[in-house]
Amino acid sequence: MKQLLAIFLAIVVMQATAQPIKDRIKPNDPGKYRELSAVHAGAGKMGFTELIGRRDMSSNFLYLHTGVINAKSGIGHHFHHSIEEMYVILNGEAEFTINGRTTKIKAPAVVPCKMGDSHAIYNASNEPIRWLNFAVSSKKAMGDAFDLGDARVGASLDAVPAFVSARLEQDKLRSNNRNPIYTGEGVLSRRVVGSEVFRTDWNHVDHVAISKGSTAEPRTLEGIEEVYYVIKGSGEVTINNEKANIKADDAFFGLLGEKLSIASNGSADLELLVIGIAPSKQKGLSIAKPLIEPKAIVLQMDFVVPKENAAAFEKTYYSIYVPAMTVQKGYLSSKLLRFFPDAIAKEIQAEPTTYNYQVQISFATEQDRRNWVASKEHQIAWPAASSLATAYKWRGYDVMGDDNQR
Repeated sequence: MKQLLAIFLAIVVMQATAQPIKDRIKPNDPGKYRELSAVHAGAGKMGFTELIGRRDMSSNFLYLHTGVINAKSGIGHHFHHSIEEMYVILNGEAEFTINGRTTKIKAPAVVPCKMGDSHAIYNASNEPIRWLNFAVSSKKAMGDAFDLGDARVGASLDAVPAFVSARLEQDKLRSNNRNPIYTGEGVLSRRVVGSEVFRTDWNHVDHVAISKGSTAEPRTLEGIEEVYYVIKGSGEVTINNEKANIKADDAFFGLLGEKLSIASNGSADLELLVIGIAPSKQKGLSIAKPLIEPKAIVLQMDFVVPKENAAAFEKTYYSIYVPAMTVQKGYLSSKLLRFFPDAIAKEIQAEPTTYNYQVQISFATEQDRRNWVASKEHQIAWPAASSLATAYKWRGYDVMGDDNQR
């Protein structure tokens, strides 16, 4: 029975992915660049294209842009009210500016551009540099910019950066960390930037290297989505048992709840830059007086979960189910309830039941809940939870009052 449930779950998850895995892999092809001039009032010209966009993922990931910044060219001084970016250079060196302070940094390097901080980049050399730009928004698919009309040409340089920056140095990669994220023989990694640096739901920036012939062990994207850029090497990515080849300068992504592993199968090590994004949070409504119309709806689901599945069921709720719901329009809140042990239930004269878990989910409207049920995220989350139970049932309620005044 458990094997059949596992097979069913794998099939449903594969069907629920937004697109075939091979179609998620986006080569960074210079032949597809379009030429831009005076970007954000910057100097010169650059080649530009988008690899991953604002509608590709469930989280507030906004875009992965890439291109070439020509010699004596750059992106002018500007800032954003609602998004955070991270500039990356893969070769050469560039003059990075954050809040009017400028430093020359050698590739490969990353510089986070936090929300509200002005930023710019200028290539003062005589050779083009390869550039990436990751962005996460504070609100799904929303972007903005305010230009300062400053190309930063000839800016005064600080010897030491007065802002957050990091170089992608292989000699800093480690294995067998105290809390390893990427595991497997021949797998090295480093968390380059953590969530504390960002104000949006950007969660992490990781540098990973997988030695040739090695595989990073499967990991489930629990509470996060990730965007990957292949810096060097070639290999194979597996997402929910679907495989596809990857090579240097490919980008791809993994969605909430998906199980992913990456293998290096080329003649050299496989090196990746990994960007993690958490789902956005939504606040509930409040009422201060009796309602004529319902404030919201609640779906109550009862489960019979075998003892051996209890820990996995509880983990699935907070690592897959809740993150999948938080990106849905109209989602307000949820609770996972574990029934009292039999002794306490008998003591308080509780109604006898064979169910031992309950999940309560609140949406703004019943239509919002139905849209959630029809979503691709539900097609991942529901099988992940229900496959751990031997029985379940549900009922719905209109919310006509509560004591949440926030």
